[in-house]
Amino acid sequence: MSAHTPSPVTRSEPRTTARVTFPDGIVLEGALGTPIEAYLNAYDAQGDQPSPEPMMAAICNGKLRELSYPITHDSTITPVRFSHSDGRRIYRRSLVLLLTTAIDECFPNTHVNVGYAAPGGSFYCTLLNRAPFTHAQLAQIEAHMRALVAADEPIAKQLVPLDAASTMFAARGDDDKVRLLEARDRDMLTLYTLRGRSDYFYGYMLPSTGYLTRFKLHPDGDGFHLQYPTQDRPDDMPAFNAESKLSDVFAEAEDWLQRMGVEDIGRLNRIVRNDHVQELILVAEALHEQRVAAIANQICERNNTHGTRLVLIAGPTSSGKTTFSKRLAIQLLAHGLRPFTLELDNYFVDRERTPRDASGGYDFEALEAVDLALFNTHLAALTLGEQVRLPRFDFLNGRSLPGRMAQLSDKQIMIIEGIHGLNPGLVTSLSRDLVYRIYISPLTALNIDRHNRVPTTDVRLLRRIVRDAATRGHDAQATLERWSSVRAGEKR
Repeated sequence: MSAHTPSPVTRSEPRTTARVTFPDGIVLEGALGTPIEAYLNAYDAQGDQPSPEPMMAAICNGKLRELSYPITHDSTITPVRFSHSDGRRIYRRSLVLLLTTAIDECFPNTHVNVGYAAPGGSFYCTLLNRAPFTHAQLAQIEAHMRALVAADEPIAKQLVPLDAASTMFAARGDDDKVRLLEARDRDMLTLYTLRGRSDYFYGYMLPSTGYLTRFKLHPDGDGFHLQYPTQDRPDDMPAFNAESKLSDVFAEAEDWLQRMGVEDIGRLNRIVRNDHVQELILVAEALHEQRVAAIANQICERNNTHGTRLVLIAGPTSSGKTTFSKRLAIQLLAHGLRPFTLELDNYFVDRERTPRDASGGYDFEALEAVDLALFNTHLAALTLGEQVRLPRFDFLNGRSLPGRMAQLSDKQIMIIEGIHGLNPGLVTSLSRDLVYRIYISPLTALNIDRHNRVPTTDVRLLRRIVRDAATRGHDAQATLERWSSVRAGEKR
């Protein structure tokens, strides 16, 4: 007989329950098929005081799952609340379904376009087949939305044949959806339905309207804003201010898309299939170059009248600042000015002097990560025509090293790009007349269709992953781990 007697093995009946383990070790058990929503509600009730921040979804066994997802076996769950980026996207996506349903019930056959996300926390929406809503009509729609929330109407998920979905969208006049589905290679399509009205969304939704308690509608020009809560103020709806300058930029972007005939991804797909994509690119480049030329003309006028010697290009990470600065340099050359590019990244302090963020990691987006004293000393000297030795930052080793010698002539103008270009604390050695500031950001993107947009933050993240791997010695995982810190720095 073995020295280690095995434990007895006995026959067991199939289990009718599943156990869910949370990150803090709490284990809950429920019947097979119980949705995640029930486990999360029970988990919140375990504490002395429920969290004021609602659950939006969960990470179940390493995958994002919506609240209606059934648990059929033992699992590990991490709650996804509104403060999580995925949670906020689920909330906003569900809010759009609530809006479009309310509009259809109040004003049947009205087509609404969710154009872009405004930085203050809203979607700017326009109507495609009727005059803009009056203040009274918007108030009527908002009241109806709140009634649907109070009724806690279910949002049902269903899988339907692709042909049936295309037929439904065509009958409803949703040509954008029909165009998009032309390129789909699967036979089935997932739809979400609220009060009998189905739509196609690219991501998970909330299980009912009862979660959508925070929103407001605000008229603005030919459209209106659907305001939603932000990460900083999840339980509050702050006073809304429509930024007129940003509105002009968004209107210009819409005009460009209409000129090119590419208002959504479905139209783009048709252009690609018809082999007209090169023509589209050339038109887009021409429109962009016109804008850059107009900016260069303003800089030259300022140079002639005020002696402007420094152009600061600000914007969030991976927004195209470097590419834009090169295009601007060419336009300035055409006006007789010789641009001199000064890279702010070369003025980083040594790695051990870099500030830390709240989690203890290096905060490269902090203004204090730049050697401001050296930077301003060099700016003043270069403006006076003096010769200076510029620094060169070694990103792999985190060290500032001596770089090339530099000296400006009378016809040269400095161009500097970085996220701090609008910060008054960056340049303290020059008067305001000597500085011209530009903000660049991919605030707009080509929408998938009328109700689904591509977050420009995702576009920038992809660009940053590629750049960090090619030039900074960071793999994709390292970039993703730092992304939350980068976004916090951008917002500051």
